Amino acid sequence: MTALEPRTSAGKARPVGHVRATLRDYVALTKPRIIELLLVTTFPVMFLAERGLPSAWLVIATLVGGTLSAGSANTLNCYIDRDIDKVMHRTEGRPLVTGAIAPRAALLFGIALGVVSVLWLGFLVNWLSAWLSLAAVVLYVGFYTLLLKRRTSQNIVWGGVAGCMPVLIGWSAVTNTLAWPALVLFLVVFFWTPPHYWPLSMRFKGEYEAAGVPMLPVLARDVAVAKQVVWYSWATVLCTLALVPVAGMGWIYLGTSVVAGVLFLLEAHRLLGRAKAGVSAAVLKPMRLFHYSISYLTLVFLGVAIDPLLHLPL
Repeated sequence: MTALEPRTSAGKARPVGHVRATLRDYVALTKPRIIELLLVTTFPVMFLAERGLPSAWLVIATLVGGTLSAGSANTLNCYIDRDIDKVMHRTEGRPLVTGAIAPRAALLFGIALGVVSVLWLGFLVNWLSAWLSLAAVVLYVGFYTLLLKRRTSQNIVWGGVAGCMPVLIGWSAVTNTLAWPALVLFLVVFFWTPPHYWPLSMRFKGEYEAAGVPMLPVLARDVAVAKQVVWYSWATVLCTLALVPVAGMGWIYLGTSVVAGVLFLLEAHRLLGRAKAGVSAAVLKPMRLFHYSISYLTLVFLGVAIDPLLHLPL
């Protein structure tokens, strides 16, 4: 037996593979793919706030704190929604459903991540960013998961506010204040959330219905959902353009947001066209818009980061 082999409470060595599997399960609770998307909206705003290259240490500290905060919110979401996850096919493999992690352990893990994230950001970045990260956790867990998700079809609209907070955290990390450019980008993510999430809900509406979650596609016809997707898509693109005068953006950001925005609107209108044609669920292809919406947000925020570095004034 090597010194590196962990022991069980009975003193027997625990297989290293088991430890790795347990670590993977805890990481899975934090929903890393969602965290990646949240970070995409955090660090580009830091470039805009700095109007150039922010401190590498500040970027790292902010991203680590943001990761811990988002991991806390996602873990607590898994803890609360474990009954729903058990019913839905796409979530039935999550650690709390399979029994790989006990509910109490997940709850303590989520709380610990939240506490550490606040202290990390407070002492290493600034306390405004720390309190904003705490607000994001409270909004996602309390406002969305506990209050809205099981009660209203508009759950993802207002619950999506939590997903907008990384924009404010990124700005405040650099400036220790909030300003209009950050609020405009907050609105970009706010309006983007429904056309990102509702297509996913359209694809899995049978599972949401079985789980008793009143997502809009469960309660409304595909045409009605697609119309709202189009409206929110237009609001998103218009908000990205509003950043140009508000933040003094140049040609790089304008070109990126226009091209990406046109493609985003085309996908939204195509979804509406297919819904009006009354096609089958397989032909409706809502996941096309879901997947492109991720690329769209990434492109827009890359433009936010690059424009201050290679600024070409209008």
